[in-house]
Amino acid sequence: MGFNCGIVGLPNVGKSTLFNALTAAHAQVANYPFSTIDPNVGIVPVPDRRLDRLTEIFKPAKTVPTTLEFLDIAGLVKGASKGEGLGNQFLAQIRNVDAIVHIIRCFDDPDIAHIDGSINPRRDIETVEMELILKDLETVERRLSEAEKRAKSGEKKAKEEADFYRHAREHLGAGRLARSLPTHADEQQTWLRDLHLLTNKPVLYVCNVHEKHLATETDYVSQVEEFAAKEAAKVVVISAEVEAEVSELPEGERPSFLLELGLMESGLNQIIREGYDLLHLITFFSVNPNEAHAWTVRKGTTAVKAAGAIHSDFERGFIRAEIIKFADLDRLGSEAAVKEHGLLHIHGRDYVVEDGDVMFVRFNV
Repeated sequence: MGFNCGIVGLPNVGKSTLFNALTAAHAQVANYPFSTIDPNVGIVPVPDRRLDRLTEIFKPAKTVPTTLEFLDIAGLVKGASKGEGLGNQFLAQIRNVDAIVHIIRCFDDPDIAHIDGSINPRRDIETVEMELILKDLETVERRLSEAEKRAKSGEKKAKEEADFYRHAREHLGAGRLARSLPTHADEQQTWLRDLHLLTNKPVLYVCNVHEKHLATETDYVSQVEEFAAKEAAKVVVISAEVEAEVSELPEGERPSFLLELGLMESGLNQIIREGYDLLHLITFFSVNPNEAHAWTVRKGTTAVKAAGAIHSDFERGFIRAEIIKFADLDRLGSEAAVKEHGLLHIHGRDYVVEDGDVMFVRFNV
């Protein structure tokens, strides 16, 4: 698995249209609120030309890309945290996602109603984020109550933990996101992480624009960029309708279609690229006669831990990692040529894996 993300937004902002385009899952789409009755889950193979090239060079029996999981929940509305609409039912299901993709409507269309009657990206973002904050407050209140009970029974550290939750409650109660909550000790960071707060997750803002505005800056998009800049968040501009059209085309026709629109890559590729950057992820590869496989790990992962991502036995019996840089393999065209040029590198368990590394693990269990 590459990473997984929860898609949030108001009703009628294009969430399900985008979800369908990204995952080809064909979730229900309609121009009225709450057309998403159940949370939709889609697994998307991550396109990577490097994996295609490795397949071309090694000719394995199969090719296995890394994947991205999308969880699309019903549109959130004011009062969702108190049970209004349907989105509240599914907020708990995105507590364990790696990141949140927040879709914002940045287009005018009289045929698609806006739940608040007008297009206002800043207001829409604030509406959704306030509902996430209120849901997080419920979580903090529950954990605070538990910590207070443990403190009364004399459990060590429970009082400090309760004090931290009170501080978190005050922070959220002021309308601030959990990811801006200061933590001053490792314990506090652990307590915050274990809460799995929705507003503590990294967010990628996605502006859904009309096709004609894909290559131009609009006031709606500027509002989102200004809002995102305050928390150094990423912004991607796409057209859900264009992505839907792209998803219906044969693979070979997609690049030329995008070029006609002045685009170098699809919305899915943009989301993946920015998502990997947001979460500090890299991709490395393993190759054998059976398969060429892409793997996703966090930056800073050591060779022994990367080996464990392939198979637990590889980590348990790790001896060494033989690393070929993809650029060398791509340029020289074969493993034998890489070895002839002395470009096969031997590393121990503490080697930090780099993006594009082709890893051959030597182990003994």
